[in-house]
Amino acid sequence: MKAKVGIIGGAGYTGGELIRLLLQHPFVEISEVVSRSHAQQPLYAAHPDLVGETDLVFSPELSQSIDVLFLCLGHGESVKWLQQNRINTSVKLIDLTNDFRLSENATIADRSFVYGLPEINRSKISTASSIANPGCFATAIQLGLLPLLQTDVLSEVHTTGITGSTGAGQSLSATSHFSWRVGNIQAYKTLTHQHLAEVRENLPGVEINFIPWRGDFSRGIFVSSTIHTDLSEVELLDLYNQFYNGHPFTHISKTAIYLKQVVQTNKCLIQLEKIGSKLVVHSIIDNLLKGASGQAVQNMNLLMGWEETAGLKLKPAGF
Repeated sequence: MKAKVGIIGGAGYTGGELIRLLLQHPFVEISEVVSRSHAQQPLYAAHPDLVGETDLVFSPELSQSIDVLFLCLGHGESVKWLQQNRINTSVKLIDLTNDFRLSENATIADRSFVYGLPEINRSKISTASSIANPGCFATAIQLGLLPLLQTDVLSEVHTTGITGSTGAGQSLSATSHFSWRVGNIQAYKTLTHQHLAEVRENLPGVEINFIPWRGDFSRGIFVSSTIHTDLSEVELLDLYNQFYNGHPFTHISKTAIYLKQVVQTNKCLIQLEKIGSKLVVHSIIDNLLKGASGQAVQNMNLLMGWEETAGLKLKPAGF
C-alpha cells in the first residue's frame, strides 16, 4: 500500500515542484493538496503543465488521514499553521520554510525538527518525525564547504552566489518581471542574507562573507567560495570524495561545472580550483529541487525507510 501524502500551500513554485515529483514517486499517493486561493479548482489551474497528469483539485483545508505532510507556505506561515491545526504525531512532517531550521526555533508543541541536510544528518533524519528542509543558498554553500570542517582552513570564507528568478517565489515584485530580469544581474542582501544563520549554525566559528546575486535565468544556483589553504589539490579532492562517498546526489567534478548539469535534478556538483594558496570551491544546484522540493522528497525517503533516490532519478537539462 502506498503512503498517503498531503501538501499545504500547493499553488506556489515549491508546491508545484513537489506535486510533479510525487505524481511519479513509486511509494506515495497524493491524498490532498491544500490551497485556499485555488480551493475547488483543479491543480492545473495553478500549474498548467499538469493538464492530463492528474484530476486532483485543491482543497480549502486538510481533511483526510495522511502519513506524510509537506508545508510549502511562506516563511513565518508554518508556525502559524501548526499553531492553528493539530496534526497527529504519527504523521511525518516536512517543512520547506525557514521557521524551524535553527536549533533555537526547532521545537513547537510536541514536535522537534531535525535539520534536513542528508549529507550531514542522514541518521538523525531517518529516525525523526519532523524535518526542517534547508534553504537553497544554504544548501549550496554548505555542501561546498562542509568537508573542510575536518581541516583547520575554515576561519574566513568569501562567497558569492547567483540564483534564478524562481528563488524569489511566485509573487510579483519589481525585480521579478521579465523586462527587469532579462539581460540583467544585481547584488542584493549583501552580507545579510537570511540563509546565513543556518549556514553559521552548521559551520560554527567560520566567518562567512556572502554576497548573493539575482540572475537573468529562471532556476539554478551557482556558488563560489574562496578560502586560503596550504593543502594540495590532490589532498583536497581526496577529502571531498571521501566525505561524499555514499551520498547519491553530491558529486565532485574534475572539470569545469555549469548550471545546466544540475537544472531539473536533485544533484549538487562541486568543483575545486586551487590557485597558489587560494582554493575556490564552486557548487551548483537546482534551487527548486536540491534547494527545496527535491531535497524534501529525499528527506521523506529517509524518514520512511525507502531508497534515498526513490522518485528522484531525474534527467538534467543538457541543452
